[in-house]
Amino acid sequence: MIPRYQVIRRILSRIPKEDVLITTTGMISREVFDIYDRPNNFYMLGSMGLLSSFGLGLAITFPDKRIWILEGDGSALMSLGTLPLIASESPKNIVHFVLDNEAYESTGGQPSISSKVSLEQIAISSGYPNVTKVTTLESLEIAISEIHDSVGPILCLAKCGIEPVEGISRVTISPEDIRDRFRLALNNT
Repeated sequence: MIPRYQVIRRILSRIPKEDVLITTTGMISREVFDIYDRPNNFYMLGSMGLLSSFGLGLAITFPDKRIWILEGDGSALMSLGTLPLIASESPKNIVHFVLDNEAYESTGGQPSISSKVSLEQIAISSGYPNVTKVTTLESLEIAISEIHDSVGPILCLAKCGIEPVEGISRVTISPEDIRDRFRLALNNT
């Protein structure tokens, strides 16, 4: 499996600066904050499982902005009804990454059911027109390259490891400040 930090680093290096990025609770938000904090990032602090529905709302509200959703398998599993809803609404501006480490890492590394339940098959069955599963950095690079030329909704499931990154801090911006600077960035780009 690919180390999650490397997956995040690769994704962030390829997101155009004007695009919107929203990230799930826990380690994914912490790692994104550590690598590439910017005003048009929204860090979901708490509210696990609600990121994809938030992303759908943003995609509908801002159809001219590309919305990148970056969540873990635990978050995606907590709100499975959102996958068919995104497919049904079919916003062309959603890029949905699920970083699947088969665990609820932020709460102690308990196993999730994603080792037995195929999230990419659920996305396909739900009607996502563009679904990819990656297991290597090379396949991740190819998938990201293809995203730039594709119309959404797109789901890319990246199988990744559960390795902690030493010294990673929590997001140090208050929820109110995250909200305010994100709102400002959305309305100014």
